[in-house]
Amino acid sequence: MLDLSKGDFVWVDSSIGVPIGAEVKVTDTGQLQLIDDEGKEHKINKKTEGAIRPMHPTSVNGVDDMIRIGDLNEAGLLRNLLVRHKEGIIYTYTGSILVAVNPYQLLPIYTTEYVHMYTDRRLGELPPHVFAIADSCFFNMRRNRKNQCCIISGESGAGKTENTKLMLQFLAAVSGQHSWIEQQILEANPILEAFGNAKTVRNDNSSRFGKYIDINFTKGGAIEGARVEQYLLEKSRVCRQAPEERNYHIFYYMLMGLPADQKKILSLGNAAEYNYLTMGNCTSCEGRDDVKEFAHFRSALKILMFTDNDTWEICKLLAAILHIGNVDFDATIVNNMEGCDIHSSSHFDMASQLLEVDPKKLEKSLIERSFMTIRESVTKLLTSAQAMDGRNAFVKAIYGRLFVWVVSKVNAAIYKPSEDSKEVQQSIGLLDIFGFENFNQNSFEQLCINFANEQLQQFFVKHVFKLEQDEYARENIVWKHIDYKDNQHTLDVLAVKSLNILALIDEESNFPKGTDTTMLQKMNQVHGKGDIYIPPKNNYETQFGIRHFAGVVNYDSKGFLEKNRDALSSDLIQLVETSTNKLLKEVFCKELSTGTNKSSVNPKMMITMSRNSVRQANDSKKHVPSLSGQFRQSLDSLMKTLTVCQPYFIRCIKPNDFKKPMLFDRELCLRQLRYSGMMETIRIRKAGYPVRYTFDQFLVRYRVLLKTYLCDPKKESTQKCCESICETVFADEGDWKTGKTKIFLKDVHDTMLELERMKELNVKALLIQKVLRGYKYRREFLRKKAGALVIQKHWRGHKGRKLYRVVQLGFARLQAQVRSRQLHFQYKKKREAVVVLQARARGYLAKKEFKRKRDAVILLQAYTRGVLARKAIKKMKRDMYLSAKEKEEEKRILLERQKHLEEVLRQKKEMEAKAQSESITDQEMVDSIFGFLPTVVGGQEGQAPVGFENIEVKRTITEEIDIDDVPMEDDLPKEDYDFLDDYPFSKFASMYFQGAATATHIRQRLRQPLLYHEDEGDVAASLTVWWIILRFMGDLPEVKKQTQAKRTSPQDRFLPQDVMSRKDRRLSHMVGLDQRVLRNKKDRKASTVPEEPAQARKGSIFTDLLTRNRKGSTVPNEAAQNPKIYTVPDGMPRTRKGSIFTDMLSKNRKGSTAEDTGSPRHASNLRKPSIIMEESEDQTEVSKPPTLQTVKEDSDVMSEEEPTLDRPLTSLEKLHIIVGYAIVRRDLRDEIYCQICKQLQDNNNRNSYFRGWILLSLCLGIFTPSDRFIRYLQSFIRSAPGGYASYCAERLRRTISNGVRGEPPAWIELQATKTKKPMIVSVSMMDGHSVNLPVDSASTSKEICQVLSNKVKLKDTFGFSLYVALYEKVWALGNGREHVMDAISQCEQEVKRRGGQEQHTPWRLYFRKEVFTPWHDSKDDKISTELIYKQIIHGLKCGEYQCGKEDELVELTAKHLYIQHGSDISPENVKEAVQDCIKSSLLEAKSEAKWVQMVSTAHAQGPYLSSRQKTDSVKAEMVNYVREKFPMFFSRFFEVVKMSGPPLAKSKFIVAINWTGITFLDEREKRLLELSFPEVTGVNTTREGKASGHTVCLLTLKGDFTLSGSTVEDMAELVTMFLSGLTERSQYAVALKDMDRKDDPTFLSFKKGELIVIIKDDEFSQQRGWIKGRNESTKQTGAVPTEAILILPTLSKPTNEVMSLLNLSPNQRMNIIQANQKETGTMERLPPATLKEFSLEYFRQPTKDVNRQVISRNAAPERLWVNSREPIRQPLLKKLVVNSDLSHKACLAFTDILYTVI
Repeated sequence: MLDLSKGDFVWVDSSIGVPIGAEVKVTDTGQLQLIDDEGKEHKINKKTEGAIRPMHPTSVNGVDDMIRIGDLNEAGLLRNLLVRHKEGIIYTYTGSILVAVNPYQLLPIYTTEYVHMYTDRRLGELPPHVFAIADSCFFNMRRNRKNQCCIISGESGAGKTENTKLMLQFLAAVSGQHSWIEQQILEANPILEAFGNAKTVRNDNSSRFGKYIDINFTKGGAIEGARVEQYLLEKSRVCRQAPEERNYHIFYYMLMGLPADQKKILSLGNAAEYNYLTMGNCTSCEGRDDVKEFAHFRSALKILMFTDNDTWEICKLLAAILHIGNVDFDATIVNNMEGCDIHSSSHFDMASQLLEVDPKKLEKSLIERSFMTIRESVTKLLTSAQAMDGRNAFVKAIYGRLFVWVVSKVNAAIYKPSEDSKEVQQSIGLLDIFGFENFNQNSFEQLCINFANEQLQQFFVKHVFKLEQDEYARENIVWKHIDYKDNQHTLDVLAVKSLNILALIDEESNFPKGTDTTMLQKMNQVHGKGDIYIPPKNNYETQFGIRHFAGVVNYDSKGFLEKNRDALSSDLIQLVETSTNKLLKEVFCKELSTGTNKSSVNPKMMITMSRNSVRQANDSKKHVPSLSGQFRQSLDSLMKTLTVCQPYFIRCIKPNDFKKPMLFDRELCLRQLRYSGMMETIRIRKAGYPVRYTFDQFLVRYRVLLKTYLCDPKKESTQKCCESICETVFADEGDWKTGKTKIFLKDVHDTMLELERMKELNVKALLIQKVLRGYKYRREFLRKKAGALVIQKHWRGHKGRKLYRVVQLGFARLQAQVRSRQLHFQYKKKREAVVVLQARARGYLAKKEFKRKRDAVILLQAYTRGVLARKAIKKMKRDMYLSAKEKEEEKRILLERQKHLEEVLRQKKEMEAKAQSESITDQEMVDSIFGFLPTVVGGQEGQAPVGFENIEVKRTITEEIDIDDVPMEDDLPKEDYDFLDDYPFSKFASMYFQGAATATHIRQRLRQPLLYHEDEGDVAASLTVWWIILRFMGDLPEVKKQTQAKRTSPQDRFLPQDVMSRKDRRLSHMVGLDQRVLRNKKDRKASTVPEEPAQARKGSIFTDLLTRNRKGSTVPNEAAQNPKIYTVPDGMPRTRKGSIFTDMLSKNRKGSTAEDTGSPRHASNLRKPSIIMEESEDQTEVSKPPTLQTVKEDSDVMSEEEPTLDRPLTSLEKLHIIVGYAIVRRDLRDEIYCQICKQLQDNNNRNSYFRGWILLSLCLGIFTPSDRFIRYLQSFIRSAPGGYASYCAERLRRTISNGVRGEPPAWIELQATKTKKPMIVSVSMMDGHSVNLPVDSASTSKEICQVLSNKVKLKDTFGFSLYVALYEKVWALGNGREHVMDAISQCEQEVKRRGGQEQHTPWRLYFRKEVFTPWHDSKDDKISTELIYKQIIHGLKCGEYQCGKEDELVELTAKHLYIQHGSDISPENVKEAVQDCIKSSLLEAKSEAKWVQMVSTAHAQGPYLSSRQKTDSVKAEMVNYVREKFPMFFSRFFEVVKMSGPPLAKSKFIVAINWTGITFLDEREKRLLELSFPEVTGVNTTREGKASGHTVCLLTLKGDFTLSGSTVEDMAELVTMFLSGLTERSQYAVALKDMDRKDDPTFLSFKKGELIVIIKDDEFSQQRGWIKGRNESTKQTGAVPTEAILILPTLSKPTNEVMSLLNLSPNQRMNIIQANQKETGTMERLPPATLKEFSLEYFRQPTKDVNRQVISRNAAPERLWVNSREPIRQPLLKKLVVNSDLSHKACLAFTDILYTVI
């Protein structure tokens, strides 16, 4: 009794008589039961216990080689194949025999990687594979120099053809040549399969013929040719198919793949129209694409040298066969005899046309039959049945001979006979022949097929069993004889013995009167009593049986003789002879050659031959071999070929009859194993020795394994040496034998020997390599050593000589020093003596000179006085006689002399003053240019801005940051500037300057710019800048009076529009969106600095590219002059609810003029102008400042309002004009730098020289040159005087790093030019601290925020930004690349506009919290919470944060009291807290005592007091409260234009982004759209054309919005950061698809659209695609694949609205959105567009006038969108350019328009 336990495997009896494997399992009740391999249950009881047998461990999981199986019986073999088939392993070894089970599916085990894997590997090293058998054939062919063959056998559908193709594929790959012949051999298969394969019940690609492919190889192993032999094509399939079977593939290929025009020529339709293709009621084959197969077939024909004409002729014959099959016969009676006529149809005519025969002759040959009598030829009419048989015979003859012709053509292409007749070709033969067949209806073809399989089985038996046992006996090997099933008796009955069955069939076929019945009677008579032949049961049956090795097969004898004769009517032969179809006659050439002389000259004569000729014909007919005779002859030839080859066997097994994968029919497979003799094969292979060598062969091959110290081959015999090798290699593992002349080994031994041989050869090769390499490197080392010694000798000599020269030079220098000191001492002594001598001599000479001069003066005085006295006397005498006129003339002469003397004195004084001015320092020069510049700290001038006075009062600590601690953003790497010597400024001037301009200093006006400019505006601006630079440097005198404007050009008199278009702007144009949106929430105070009226106000000279519009002035005078501007009286509160967009005014656009047609070039990094239209309080648009003409050439009269350059300008104004041009016009920057450098080159005027360097240093801090000029500018800077070289180089480096500025230099920047050191600015923190830090012109808000964060040790730095405040205005600079000096410059310009002085601008910098992250936690960073807390207290005091209820304000004040003083609620502390938090207007409305009382009460009742809560926690509560209460006050705002998307009320609006989501707002605080982050699905940034700039596509559940604006990239970056952070921290997801895994509790089941709560416990790895989740509806938990869910970017549970939107399709969501818009009446306003914007996208490219370019290099390109008086040569729209007719008409239309307008 077996002791069974769970998991054991046993054998149990089955219904087919062979035990089946079963596994022991335990039921739910605890009882044992068996589950067999087919899944059936077996109960264990007393009756069945005896039938249960244990299973050997090798039978549980299967083995690669069935020789090693433990259960050596049929059940073990069958289960081994079953287990491996279930695992997808289809190959199994039986020694060297491969068993292949058809998988009926494609497996990935035939790739190039598998080819390389099995190449040059021994059998058994790797898992079983057909490639291993192919490699063994190839390896043994080359090793043993013996031909190989592989016999692939099995039933139909077992996979023989596929394995043959795989063998061919592998051999072609390993031959290594990849030549054309290899491709031809591979491509022969599709052709042969097309003609010889068909779909049967058992196989979709069944070979209906046999083939033997003999592949020839060269000595090197390369394929050099092949030959194909075909056997017994099943021609009857052309005319007849069994149910569910098809005709040959070629017919369906042709009908599906031929082009329509060719099919029309052949008059072909589809397969259902032809009788020969529909007999099996099956015209298609699943998994086979006939169109692709036909294309492959055509390409294979070309590769195998079939011409296009050959292909067409083949198609013609095939089409003719189909048309003949549709010919019908009508029965008739002629002369009381049955006959027939051909039914008229187009098919008959088409058949005769394709066969190229006479239709009448074809009709006659089909319905009549001529046969020979003794004296004459008689014509007999055929019945309709006989005519159909004759027709079918004709068709079969055509197809059969066509197939033979195709095979011969293939052989002609791929077979290359050896040129050297003595050279023996090596070959590998592959036999793919029809498998054993046993159908319900078996005919003559099946008998021949099964006879061939009997021959192959006998060959297999003989090779495996007979020959092996005979050889063992000859070699005296101890051997136990094994019984096996021998089929020799069957072969004797079929073909070997006399009067065998095939001989009887041939004999009866030769008798004219022989019939199938007489043949059957003879077979019954001769073989009826034997065991092999099974006679019919009675005389009326036509079936007989044969006991084959695979079982009994019953054959129907009907039609045997007709098929065996394979005869064709002589009438049809004669018909073929009359055909003009060359291919038809070529395939029948054999029949035509034998009967060419037998036809009559007169075709009408019925008697065609004499008696003798008839006898000769009969005699010749006897010699025609029958079909069985031909088949036996070719089969005998095949068996002889196989006998001389070393054979390999592949046994193909068909797992089921249904052609389904993973289905294993045990009974069917058992039957195949039995008749294949696999059991006996395993026994003999297991006990036998399949590998054998002669002693000499063995020793020659494995000599390297012989240990000579054990056995010396010179002394011992060859046999002993072989035994010594085996004993050494196999040790105790081998069952090997030695015979008389050979040594016998098993397969495993051959593999071991080969592996050891390769290993030993590698060892010997390594030894040889080691010795040779050692010798090589030793010789090389000695050569190098000798060379090194020579080098060392010479080097040491050189080094010694060099040291000697150094010592010698040292002594010479020492001597020189000693001698110089001695000479110096002597010189000093002599000099002292000379000085004393000189002093005495000079004293004497001075006294002598003084005495001489004194005497001379006295003498001069005496003579002078005498002269004067004499002149006076003379005058007195003359006056007495002169007239009055002469007196007047004399008086005039005296006055002129006096004026001349005064002029001489004045010039002398000027020269002295000039000489004195040239001796001043560069610092004094800056003071003289810009006035006195005291050293101050920026941000501490004047009164604090409105609302920040308390911070100024509380400022207690001022900290300073050293410049070395300041990290500069994006510092460029330090470069080696030595190469700059190759970039002198003079070189740039010679290459790029226009005309005769040079690189040296001049004092004249330019007639053209230095550089070439396409824009005419740039040309005019260049000349204006040159004029201003000359005036700034003092090279031209300053304009004294405005009347001098008449002598200057109009371009010089007026300031261009692009520099002065916004002279009337105010600070409200410059502030950021955050403050313009939010400041209406506060109670603002009037500015302490009054504004001037608009007319008296002095305009700013710089273009503010941050285009903002003006707010209403608080000055009554201005309101009176401009009634459209709304004013707020002092001290009067606003009477209506303030809109948060009241300050957002209309965009100030530049006026377009006829002269200024060029588009202004703005710096790429400047902020885009505002696009939000602001409305004033009285619903009227704020007035815009008037625009100015850039150049006015038609007027010399200048109005007072127009800005002019032809007037006295200060140095700062000139600087602003120069820098303003550079900022506005990008292409003018190189021009400005070139002009400045030109004026510095060779400038001998020291004053002008230093002024130029000051101007250059200031420009370097504002804008950068182009890449073309930057190297030359860096080279020029190195020649700067004093400290300007390093200073200017650093400013240029910083400007390149941080980008171009948008504003002119601020007043504080002039200090940097004076001291050449960084500026010091003060930044106030919200806690009262003030930090002084150094900045330069290129400092950005990001750098300053980084320094401040590091200073205060701030960890949570996100959202903290730098703010600028001036008067009542505050705006954020953010934490990015905004230049701080630009903001300060804007403040100075605002002060100047109000009439103040720039140097006293009261601007301030503050460090504040701007925006929160959605996941902000106040407990993470105490310092961050402290700063935000102080900001909240300040906001409550100044009214920035206004609580809706008093209780909320009181509660916040009480918490502030607790934070500051804890539980101490003394009146002074409470009053202090009230003063800190309650704004003044509330204190005035309600008494301070009342507020103190309410705060005290709230403090006493607060929970924090009783729980003694920590102050840090209370601060965090306050921060969280304000964050949730006022999300809009902690937002970032972006101006955008909606380019596309769902319609909104406005197309221009503001996007506010905060921690709650995204909000679209219009100018009246109306919320156009609110989006939470779960509703945003993605953000895409694109860069479009010049007109649209940057765009962002915001993908949401409510539609996709395409937004455009200057800051949309920053907006996209912020949204992306929020979405990614929320997604990373989110715990909520929505299901994207259904997931039903109820069978496995590990996985979570859910439906599409359900909410999944993510559980982050690290149980599953998200990187591997799995997370743990809980279904919110079912509350179940399990693993969720990440691709099945969408993680929502939210920290809270999504709303029902969001979930409903997620569950809808995009179209459904769009319908709901459109329905809501219809209900609310939302309408979209189209954005305004201009003709210029339209032209950029749709107009053609502008053309350049060549003549104009030659005349002037400054000519601007054609501007197609502006007014023109000239006709056009091409249309404007680019889509009309390619249409010549419309292009001409468009040009004529434009000419007509010109005439109409003029």
